[in-house]
Amino acid sequence: MVPSAEQIAYIPAENLHVPRAEFAAVWTAAEALAEEGALNKVGTWYVTGVVITCRWVALAIVRPPDGGPGYVAFAPVTKTKRMAYPELIERECLRAEVQAIRPPAWLLDARPGWVEAVDATFAWCWRKTGPPPVPVERTASGPAIA
Repeated sequence: MVPSAEQIAYIPAENLHVPRAEFAAVWTAAEALAEEGALNKVGTWYVTGVVITCRWVALAIVRPPDGGPGYVAFAPVTKTKRMAYPELIERECLRAEVQAIRPPAWLLDARPGWVEAVDATFAWCWRKTGPPPVPVERTASGPAIA
């Protein structure tokens, strides 16, 4: 699911602590990596964690590939279906930080890379304490948006 210009414009400004264009570039890159992995049947939990986190922060409506009904993206740690807003993002970010410090063994085995991805995505887009969780193409004017 490549985010549309309409979806990107719909993201509440208060949900982002990075520039919207940078968030859009990272989200688009993560979606492309996830799609590529799905096509090659070699998807990674790290990329999926970045995608799910970006979708939730962006209030994305997810459209299943089979054409089924769309649904509101869920939170990556608590799995809440409540739409993201600053206080809820903060709570989810704290849960991700705790999970990164003490990850449940079952999660490390079942979804290798997931915990790191969610924590890295929140550290970047909410805390502004880390680099983008996936590489993005840079241009002279900033991150490239596909």
